[in-house]
Amino acid sequence: MSGTLYIVAAPSGAGKTSLTRALLEREPGMALSVSYTSREPRPGEVDGVHYHFVTRAEFEAMVARGEFFEHAVVHGDLKGTARAPVERTLAQGRDVLLEIDWQGARQVREKLNDTVSIFILPPSRRELERRLRARASDSEDVIRRRLADARPDLEHAAEFDYLVVNDDFAVALGALCAIVESRRAASRYPKADHAALLAELLRQD
Repeated sequence: MSGTLYIVAAPSGAGKTSLTRALLEREPGMALSVSYTSREPRPGEVDGVHYHFVTRAEFEAMVARGEFFEHAVVHGDLKGTARAPVERTLAQGRDVLLEIDWQGARQVREKLNDTVSIFILPPSRRELERRLRARASDSEDVIRRRLADARPDLEHAAEFDYLVVNDDFAVALGALCAIVESRRAASRYPKADHAALLAELLRQD
């Protein structure tokens, strides 16, 4: 029996990385797919752990050889998921977790029908901005760009199987775990209606 591919996406600052890391601690049998990127490593990032760091030319050569499940331009950099290691892990019966954006998620869903896709929502636009500023590692220009990029991300949230609001971290993590457990039990986790929140996040001032 093959494993399940879980796709998790979110606008920058919604808490996706913290939630997925906590989910992996709860689910040690689940493997994280390490993406490739053309950007330079940030302080503290380790090649092969946080990303596979390659040059833009190397990335484009991999694209030409058809080695990616999905790839996209994210915040000006190339990012992608290599096909072979994901398919190999799934064939071993292990679940795989992909942390990607909506563009990548759409490409993966077109290639694999049997996926579970989850979009992490912030509780408000104000909280999203607060979290981005709390990082204290990005310039004002980067913060503004990430806030602007959040809108097209959110516009595609409804394409995902589940929406999870990261207001209370423990509650959001519990929802992620419940989605995984329901899948393994061949039952369906009830979908919450977050249409009102999504409309508010997309509201034009």
